[in-house]
Amino acid sequence: MKLIAAMSIGILSLAMVLSSSTASKESIHQFKVEDIEGKTFDFSSLKGKKIMVVNTASKCGLTPQYEKLEAIYKKYKSKNFVIIGFPANDFMSQEPGSDQEIATFCQKNYGVTFPMMSKISVKGNDMHPVYKFLTEKSRNGLEDNKVEWNFQKYLLDENGYLVKVISPRVQPDDASIIEWIEK
Repeated sequence: MKLIAAMSIGILSLAMVLSSSTASKESIHQFKVEDIEGKTFDFSSLKGKKIMVVNTASKCGLTPQYEKLEAIYKKYKSKNFVIIGFPANDFMSQEPGSDQEIATFCQKNYGVTFPMMSKISVKGNDMHPVYKFLTEKSRNGLEDNKVEWNFQKYLLDENGYLVKVISPRVQPDDASIIEWIEK
């Protein structure tokens, strides 16, 4: 009887710890940002969808990833998946253009149809609040991390919680990403 009571207390304690860690983590759904056309984009409109957030650049060796990003977006957008691109000029000035120039480049060269946001900073003192959320464990509940380079990918579940950070060098159509989208 004492063993059952002790196990019940242990399970209850574990449940309380798990519930408190979930309660303290934030969701990307709390953010509103400006899209590349200057309109308000509300992340709460993505509730129920898996999200990949990626910082992009037009003059980077990894820029051809736009092609694979667009391909997986087209394939999975009807299956509750979305990609959100954030142009950033934080790495060797590889995104120098205006929002209009970036939008034209993406459409002309890669046929990008996934949502692109206004250019932001993803590191440093002027880091955008969305990226503070993505990179600080105290906010995202998963891990502290730094944006290594252009095309770093952040995977968020249907509730807007960060579940995985993917290196910029990993291609958007990597098997581990596709498996996550499909499950």
